[in-house]
Amino acid sequence: MKSENALKKQVERQARKIQKADKERPTLLAQTAYAGMLGLLFVLPVIGGAYLGNWIDDQLSGYSVRWTTSLIILGVMVGGMNVYLYIRE
Repeated sequence: MKSENALKKQVERQARKIQKADKERPTLLAQTAYAGMLGLLFVLPVIGGAYLGNWIDDQLSGYSVRWTTSLIILGVMVGGMNVYLYIRE
């Protein structure tokens, strides 16, 4: 009799855990928003670096893409750090 009660309590506990996990599961919309946020956190610094670098290169005499390339690389590093910090949070 004791083993039946213990088994019944264990099954009920597992059922409650499963129900709780189903309620707390993120929706497709929440997952899509999370992925979109990660994309923006990465892409915006890269695009900003490209535009700023292009503007600086246009201000200097001669044809050069030195600042554009440098700031794109810096944007990739900053974007990667943004994504890492956001995921870690």
